[in-house]
Amino acid sequence: MQTTIRIIGIDPGLRRTGWGIIETLGNSLRFVASGTVTSDGEMDLASRLCQLHDGLAEVVHGSQPHEAAVEQTFVNKDATATLKLGQARGIAMLVPARAGLRVAEYAPNAVKKAVIGVGHGEKQQIHMMLKVLMPKAEFKGNDAADALAIAICHAHNRQTVTSRLAALAG
Repeated sequence: MQTTIRIIGIDPGLRRTGWGIIETLGNSLRFVASGTVTSDGEMDLASRLCQLHDGLAEVVHGSQPHEAAVEQTFVNKDATATLKLGQARGIAMLVPARAGLRVAEYAPNAVKKAVIGVGHGEKQQIHMMLKVLMPKAEFKGNDAADALAIAICHAHNRQTVTSRLAALAG
C-alpha cells in the first residue's frame, strides 16, 4: 500500500526564502502551497536570520511535511554575499531538521534537470513545467517557483536519497 508523502522544498535566500509544498503518491504530484518568507533589509544580520527562522518554522509547523529538500549553495564572486547566503541556507536546513525531518540537498543543475529535463535552463522554463506537472500550482515569484522545483526534484529522487541516508544512519 502506498502512502502520500508531503514534501517541503526550500530555496534559501537572505532577502527571500522560497518554500513550496507538494504531495506525492507513487508517480503523481499534487500542489499543496507555496510562498516566500522575507527579511527586512534594514535590520542587522542576526535579526534578519531570526525573521527567516521564525517565518519558516511557522510554515513547517503549519504544513506538517514528512520530508524536506533544500537547494545547495552555489559559490559566486562576492565572498560576503556567498557567506550570507550560506547563513540563510543554514536556517533553511535547521528549521526542518529541528522539526524532526530528514533534509536532502540538491544542486541547482539537478533541480533543473528533474523539472525541465536539462541541467541548464531559464526561470520561465521552470515556471512552464511546474504548470504542466501540477496544473493547480500557484506561485508568486521565482523563489516560490524554485522551491516547488526543489520539492519535485526530491519527489523524483527520494527513494535513492532515503536509502542512502538510512545506510549512513544504520
